[in-house]
Amino acid sequence: MAVPRTKRLNSLLKKVIAEVVASDDLKDPRICKLAAITSVDISKDLQHAKVYVSVIDTNVREETLRALNQAAGFISVSASKKVDLRYFPKLVFKPDLTAEKHMHMEMLLKKIKADKPPAKDTPTK
Repeated sequence: MAVPRTKRLNSLLKKVIAEVVASDDLKDPRICKLAAITSVDISKDLQHAKVYVSVIDTNVREETLRALNQAAGFISVSASKKVDLRYFPKLVFKPDLTAEKHMHMEMLLKKIKADKPPAKDTPTK
């Protein structure tokens, strides 16, 4: 029973936190406008949540994450006004490196394909 609830909460928190981060209430210039909340992973006890953020500009990723973690309290208070929970989870912002991992795997596969000698045609009987 807890698994569907955490999935629903993850989805709800993702939507609400994304709205707060995109709003004009968060005035930190270090937060990149190209940052997107990709997923939220709330703990089983609902006290902690990892918020995964994808930042298009890799040059400002660390600075954006640092600014989001510093503003986590403000984001929590703003988001808690939109969600009816007894305790709002403590937010920790982490980088979402899924796109980079995917690109790395594609590069490795292309390299393997380029290094592989062509297969000889074997006659079929």
